[in-house]
Amino acid sequence: MTDTTAHISAGTEPHGPVRKRGDRSPLASLGLHLTLLAASVVAVFPPLWLLVTSFKPKTEAFDTSLVKDFTLGNYSHVVRDTDFLSWLQNSVIVVGLTTLIGVFISATTGYAVSRFRFPGMRPLMWMLLLTQMFPVAVLIVPLYNLLADLGLLNQPVGLVVTYLTVAVPFCAWMMKGYFDGIPVEIDEAGRVDGLNPFGTFWRLVLPLARPGLAVTAFYTFITGWAEVAYASAFMTGEENLTLAGGLQTFVNQYTSDWGALTAAAVIIAVPAAIVFGLVARHLVSGLTAGATKS
Repeated sequence: MTDTTAHISAGTEPHGPVRKRGDRSPLASLGLHLTLLAASVVAVFPPLWLLVTSFKPKTEAFDTSLVKDFTLGNYSHVVRDTDFLSWLQNSVIVVGLTTLIGVFISATTGYAVSRFRFPGMRPLMWMLLLTQMFPVAVLIVPLYNLLADLGLLNQPVGLVVTYLTVAVPFCAWMMKGYFDGIPVEIDEAGRVDGLNPFGTFWRLVLPLARPGLAVTAFYTFITGWAEVAYASAFMTGEENLTLAGGLQTFVNQYTSDWGALTAAAVIIAVPAAIVFGLVARHLVSGLTAGATKS
């Protein structure tokens, strides 16, 4: 029984038009739009300020006005006069290996836990979950000692292993949830056709999990591309730093080169934006995959 029917049956008329669910008054709508506008300004201002400052001379870094004397000197200084290209090469190697290995381990682990039952499965999943509870500051010392014992300090391989400890547990849980949504009948059809478990996973199930793989790849990429604490603690010498660690050399207790810092930050943001653009379609399909399933 609607509100209008209830009023009529009670012998009274509704006062004014009945507002449907989801309808807002003009004042509420104005307040909502102003709030969204303010939130958008807060979100856009930092990257916009970063971009504008990168084109300013060093003497105008803290000038509140827009660019007066447009210059590309900051970008030229970063590329020519620093070890930025070495940092870029180190980051590409570390992040590339981390992404490839992390996606493979996460996908195979998630599939195994989703489809098979084996001794120690539940403790394994709890262990993957518990590793996410420890903050980076607590893990730096034990990881440092472990890498030192293995001779992996100041080595890209050591940084790859460290990033995998961060990315794989979360991504394995995520991939398990995605594989749970893929019908088991597909695996059974693969076994009927003579495929072994890995063949079924590789040829039938994995292509259906591309949205989940895109999310996993993007998370793993960002984990290595934007991480600072491990990169600063485990890598020394400017030629061995990654991009995240190299940024700290522009602003420290002795010097503050804000122009070079903002220019380097803009360059670093470009690959992340490109990767996001490449996987955005799969990210959206992954978020909406369960909406049409019965």
